[in-house]
Amino acid sequence: MSVSVPAPKDFNAETAGNLDDLEKQFAVAAVEHSDVYWNLITKIKPSLLKLTPIDDEILASFYESFPELQGDNIIKLNEDDMKSAKGKERWRNWIMQFEKKVDFYNFGCLLRADARGEYSEHNTMFVTRMHFYAVEIARNRLGINDKIWEKAQGK
Repeated sequence: MSVSVPAPKDFNAETAGNLDDLEKQFAVAAVEHSDVYWNLITKIKPSLLKLTPIDDEILASFYESFPELQGDNIIKLNEDDMKSAKGKERWRNWIMQFEKKVDFYNFGCLLRADARGEYSEHNTMFVTRMHFYAVEIARNRLGINDKIWEKAQGK
């Protein structure tokens, strides 16, 4: 599953500055990505989904690097821990191994802080695509997101 707005070939993030239109485009792409993902997990049982060709590799590496986020600890995330100076460094170091393996690995995405809820102002955090993949692959494999699908199916 991938919804992305590719940057122009001559785009250089290091020299681009904060262009309002560009930031708006990235925000729109992040919202579109979350809409597509929500629609997907309400229509297809999430434990059956494969989000990338390398889901197994992403999940194994994620569990090795973030053992504290295994099992039920992946249901509700602590954004402050993830975005603290130490948390940012840990995630950045982990994410970089996928730089050449996952397209748009560092693009912004929206992630539900608590898997039991929908995307909302209070249950959404802005993260990279790799944060999203790691967390949602884990939630899907554990069957956590299946509850969203079951509710959508009226079960």
